[in-house]
Amino acid sequence: MAQIKVVDQANKAVGKRELNPAVFGLEADAGFVHRVYTAVAMSRRAGTHSTKTRAEVSGGGKKPWKQKGTGRARQGSIRAAQWRHGGTAHGPQPHDYTTRINKKERNKALCIVLSDCLRDGRLTVVNKIELPGIKTKDFASIVDALGAGKGLFVLGSPDAVVELSARNLPSARIVLDGQLSLHDLLKCERLVLTEAAVEKLEGRLA
Repeated sequence: MAQIKVVDQANKAVGKRELNPAVFGLEADAGFVHRVYTAVAMSRRAGTHSTKTRAEVSGGGKKPWKQKGTGRARQGSIRAAQWRHGGTAHGPQPHDYTTRINKKERNKALCIVLSDCLRDGRLTVVNKIELPGIKTKDFASIVDALGAGKGLFVLGSPDAVVELSARNLPSARIVLDGQLSLHDLLKCERLVLTEAAVEKLEGRLA
């Protein structure tokens, strides 16, 4: 079972914690994570892009000029693709990009990336994050102390003071344990979990 140092928000060690190997001890599998991430990203596409073919553009029912004798190229419709205001050939059409990924696969991908964060030394566990009031400067000092310039902070329960204090920091992001996504995990340079968030993630993903 993996063990990690627990620090306070000033980055001073306050103890150690055992991490569930079912969540934080999986082997790396970049191919599996890529497949799940691609499916999740594609399912977010609206798929409403659309262009009109020559059959859908109005007009063009009459042949512009006779077939022969004019010296010009033969044309059958002014709504062909080569004409201005004509239809689009092979343009995008409405499409459903959804790829079915079940819950177990999504959870496994999250666990693999969490395990990678621990293995690469990008995971920090803090006992708690508390602020006396809504102040960006106070939260920025926590970010600096933890070395989480481009960090993802995961809380175990809603905290309006912390969330509002972090809102104006472009490099830091606050989410709850239930909002943790594969995209956020792959994008962040450092992952900061509160102990409450660790407990909830282990209970949900293990």
